[in-house]
Amino acid sequence: MENMSNVDKTNVHHPFLTVTIRKTIMKGVHFVTKQEKTFKINMLRVAIQNFATMLTRQYESIYIMALGATPLQLGVVNSFGGLAGVAAALPTGWSVDRYGLRKTFLLGTSLMALGALLFALATNWIAVIPAIIIATLAVRNLETACPAVCGSCLSNEERATGMQLCDTVSSAPALIAPLIGAIIVAEFGGMNEKGIRPLFYLQIVVICLTLTLVLKEFTNPRRRATLTATSDIWGGVQEVLKQGIMVKRWITFQCLSVVPFFLTPVYVPLFAAEIKNADQFVLGGMAAGAMIVPLLLSIPVGRLADKIGRKKVMYMTMPIYSLSLLILAFAPDSAAILVSGVLQGFYTLGAVTGVAMTAELVPIALHGRWWGILGLFRGVIGMFAPIFAGVIWSTIDPSHVLSFMILTQLLSIPLLSTIPETLKVKEKLTDTLRE
Repeated sequence: MENMSNVDKTNVHHPFLTVTIRKTIMKGVHFVTKQEKTFKINMLRVAIQNFATMLTRQYESIYIMALGATPLQLGVVNSFGGLAGVAAALPTGWSVDRYGLRKTFLLGTSLMALGALLFALATNWIAVIPAIIIATLAVRNLETACPAVCGSCLSNEERATGMQLCDTVSSAPALIAPLIGAIIVAEFGGMNEKGIRPLFYLQIVVICLTLTLVLKEFTNPRRRATLTATSDIWGGVQEVLKQGIMVKRWITFQCLSVVPFFLTPVYVPLFAAEIKNADQFVLGGMAAGAMIVPLLLSIPVGRLADKIGRKKVMYMTMPIYSLSLLILAFAPDSAAILVSGVLQGFYTLGAVTGVAMTAELVPIALHGRWWGILGLFRGVIGMFAPIFAGVIWSTIDPSHVLSFMILTQLLSIPLLSTIPETLKVKEKLTDTLRE
């Protein structure tokens, strides 16, 4: 009788679960199919690019240390990337509006391949500096152009859902990449220079696939086809400040909230390896775990953000990310480290929701220049935060680097509360909300 009862329960609940999953998949498919081709190709581009990025992300800081750098020198190396980001930010944003997304993607992807090649050829930590600079220029180009695709192709009411859906699709290959990376590192000698170097050669091959996709299939969005940057770079800055919603305050918020973006890939895996004795498989598991949350929750969180607002979702995700750092700081074993890695995925959910809100603060015609301005300030943070974290690591205590990252998140929450919700804001922004 007990077995029959279990069978009955299975027959009742399994079809319901199957139907629910099927409906969710069909809604996602319907959402994608009704969008223009540019949005679809960009989703595929991001998926391949993320696979390439996640092959090496957990191992870059360990690779640089294996080439002879100290924790402080590691921060200095990464600060050169921030400097490159500062120099390229405004020109990149202006060029997106002036020359279009396709050319920007071609340039950024080519630079990404060159950066990976320089990483692979580096023989000491100083030789990594050019690789960091080129890789940062690539990221600046791609990060400035990518949000403009969703900003142009999606309506306000669907933007967060679309961005999170893109994140879901791109999370699947990024979930596999760290595990493949861990196997390759183990096969070639472990977490040292020789074991990690092959990952960069594989990364180049994957990036070339991305470049081929953009070259053959990507076209500029229809809503941006006739847009050109009619003013010079500084004139574009003035236009953004004049027409945007509280852009100065949003820039301040971004300067605080973006700190983990620069420090997590540098010092979190290093902390796990050096302080918690994690091996390559645990590091790979952390990276894969961080992608599980976006893979499972991106679409529900995007729909939630499109229903209740962007800010409320960010209020939920930022504390959970802070909790992940606390768990890592006090992790007694590998299981706790992996739990920390999974919870770190909530930073991505909040960041993508923030990107949707960012796109709604200024008119579409100014998106390139707007992202360029943000890139300028992000570059400044990217220049100083790694050095500051390196000083904390070397002179105080490595765990306080995690404390610093938590502090930036806690300080950014009250600042976010002073910025108006943008869910219902249309492209023509109201004068009463301008700063």
